Amino acid sequence: MLQISEKATDMPASAIRKLVPLSDAAEAEGVKVYHLNVGAPDIQSPDCVFDALRARCDQLKNISYTNSAGLMDLRRGMAEKYYKSIGLDVSPDELLITEGGSESFSVAMQIVANPGDEIIVVEPFYTNYKTFAYLYGITLKVVQTNIRDSFAVPSMDAFEKLVTPWTKAVLISNPCNPSGKLFTKTEMLQIGAFCKKHDLFLISDEVYREFCYTSEPHFSALSIPDCEQNVILADSVSKRYNLCGTRIGCMVSRNKHVMAAMLKFAQSRLCPPLLGQYAALGALDTPQSYFDEVRKEYIQRRNCVVAALNQMPGVFSPMPYGAFYTVAQLPVDDAERFAKWLLTTFRADGETVMITPASGFFLTTGVGRNYARIAYVLEVPALERAMAILARALQEYPGRTL
Repeated sequence: MLQISEKATDMPASAIRKLVPLSDAAEAEGVKVYHLNVGAPDIQSPDCVFDALRARCDQLKNISYTNSAGLMDLRRGMAEKYYKSIGLDVSPDELLITEGGSESFSVAMQIVANPGDEIIVVEPFYTNYKTFAYLYGITLKVVQTNIRDSFAVPSMDAFEKLVTPWTKAVLISNPCNPSGKLFTKTEMLQIGAFCKKHDLFLISDEVYREFCYTSEPHFSALSIPDCEQNVILADSVSKRYNLCGTRIGCMVSRNKHVMAAMLKFAQSRLCPPLLGQYAALGALDTPQSYFDEVRKEYIQRRNCVVAALNQMPGVFSPMPYGAFYTVAQLPVDDAERFAKWLLTTFRADGETVMITPASGFFLTTGVGRNYARIAYVLEVPALERAMAILARALQEYPGRTL
């Protein structure tokens, strides 16, 4: 009898995508589904992206491999046009193009930790950190935060208690997916000092950097003084330019040993997608006005969703200050059961909503069971309708707890 491996059997399903078959089935029946489950915004990509693609594709005779580290034009452009514009001094040799931001932190985890080693994460955290830790035999140790405290980072004592001889790194996303938590400069400096003290790497996933909704600018891990050799930055063009499907990201580190190791991993997958790199090249010419308008739009969307959620009886959602997600505590017995019910049973005039159960963003047993991640990636009128549907669903759900 043919059998797949134990690793394949035990591989955790995506917290974000595992309910997609239910959504597909509902839509096949003619149900309109408001997708609040995945970070795939409806914002138009910059015009300069398509202009660059057309110009370069007109000159192509074939679609070939590129350098494993990515096109030098793109690496140089990201260093000089992008990172310099946000005050980060990065050279092309300190930057390698990856297959999305996921490859950046996935490989970074393998570079810093052996099977059996430990990485500290701040909970909640991006669900794929858990997936990759499982694949590579790495143990995640969690620093807990509290939804009622807006997921504020606790004192460094909470980090200190987790340190063992097997601890190799701290891994964060800033701003955070799923909570929208924006790490302050003070918090980043404290985490950097902690990593320096214990000779730990700091893997900082900063793909949502442009989506910060405070007067204080985003503070990158690359800006932490005296921490240059510790920091590995994971980045992406997916969210910044609304180019999720291009699957282009990058890893940045001033640690030469890290970058040399990364190149070997990159060579094993040959090269990043050529057309995606062309799109990313074009995106570097995006005017500041584009980002200003997108930021303004997301603030409106955030305010719409968070206000609506907190008006629903029994629901609590803290105000997020980054990314385009919020985590909401719902008056339900189980958020995953509720999410399935929304897609399979509940209908409001032929419509329903799709949310992401948030338990997959936690490791602490029992935490997050009645939480959901809401992605405010639709236009305000659609979000208003989706919130009305969600409010009605919560009233009718048989497993309501309040």
